[in-house]
Amino acid sequence: MSTSRRSGTTNELGPDEPGGSDLLAALLDGMDAALCAFDADGVVTHWNREAERILGWTAAEAVGRQGFAGWAVRTADAEEVQARLMSAMHAPGRQVHEFALVTKDGGRVLVRTQSAAVRGHEGEPAGVYCAFSEVHAQIDLERSIALSEALLEDAAWGVVLVDADLRPAVVNTHAARALGTGRASALGRPLGELLARGVEELEAALTHVLAEGAPPAPADMWVTVRTPEGENRRCWRSGFVRLASPLAEEPVPLGVGWLFQDVTEAKQGQQEGALLRFRTNQLHRAARAAAECEDPVEAAIVQLDFALAGFADHALIDRVAAGPRAGTTQTSDRVRLVRLAATPGGAPGPSLLTGAAGLPVCYEEGHPALNCVERAGTVRADAEAGPPRHAREWALARQWPDDAVHALCVALRSRGRTLGAVTFLRGAGRSRFERSDVAYAEDVAGRIAVALDLSEALGGKARE
Repeated sequence: MSTSRRSGTTNELGPDEPGGSDLLAALLDGMDAALCAFDADGVVTHWNREAERILGWTAAEAVGRQGFAGWAVRTADAEEVQARLMSAMHAPGRQVHEFALVTKDGGRVLVRTQSAAVRGHEGEPAGVYCAFSEVHAQIDLERSIALSEALLEDAAWGVVLVDADLRPAVVNTHAARALGTGRASALGRPLGELLARGVEELEAALTHVLAEGAPPAPADMWVTVRTPEGENRRCWRSGFVRLASPLAEEPVPLGVGWLFQDVTEAKQGQQEGALLRFRTNQLHRAARAAAECEDPVEAAIVQLDFALAGFADHALIDRVAAGPRAGTTQTSDRVRLVRLAATPGGAPGPSLLTGAAGLPVCYEEGHPALNCVERAGTVRADAEAGPPRHAREWALARQWPDDAVHALCVALRSRGRTLGAVTFLRGAGRSRFERSDVAYAEDVAGRIAVALDLSEALGGKARE
């Protein structure tokens, strides 16, 4: 327990009520900072436990001494130190100083002090109180505060402090910009109001950190952010740390610190590179498998089956119907297509040869496959957004499987002729065909067209 000298000065520093000095002593001993006090004559009146911990001098040994001379500072420095401390009695506000104090075992410790005047009942200077701490501890504290301020203001990555209810409590400028909102407007709102998709994965990660602590490595999380231009899908590389109160005897989680950086472009580049490698490997494998086929039509189907993996859910090959036989007349100049091969309905499997009878497919005018052949180019088609029933009607009207919502029709061209069209179809669980998909499909179509052209060149010996 800290000791205070029972004097008038003590009465100025503490209350006069019964037990007031004991209460003051208990408060001083509970402080995290070292504290001592001097009366107007420079005599030590108060000395708490933290001061004893830092310097080793007990309260009984410190209280009543005249200044620090001869015990807490070197004799050569005593006059200067005393003058700097006592000058606070006649100065406004607080004064900050750094100097070396001497420990009881003869060591030296550099401390940073904050001193201010103690006033009497009528406002006259009655003494000085001095709070001090080791400089390295103070610097560590200042660094922590400076780091927090820098993260929340100037960091080049997002920083969000999430409370135990999984609601943002602090959001820095970068994070607010990434979330498409203001720093103040994001506070206290459920994450589901800030993100359109990816909320479940994010909340699961935050809950895990609250219960188990920080994960060993950052995690890439895909989220969809609402913007004035629409929904924007982003990949955020996220790190998490659990925040616990330093004042509690046992760690009490205050929330989670969530730090993230947008890596969408890099992630998309990695995915595109992996996809390109996979498709190149598929083309290589397809070429080797097709080379072992005696029948060129079979080789064409092999090319189709290898291309289908990871690319589409269904595929069709339609061949331009042969011209009218001798003695017959063509009733229409319209292009007619005959189904050559198609992926099986229901369970997945290799494509099946069809159309042995040579009957044209009942495509209506304006069908994407017909347009593709007539233009000798590539045509994309997508079902309009709406109820699933409308998408099924859209697919069935075009003679496609009922789960198709995205289509890509590519002309089969060889030796300057259009031999037919290959159609790739995707279901609702996949994205629409993009430019990179078109390039791959056209490469596959070129290989299929060469095989079909070879079949015709061999005099129709290939299987129908």
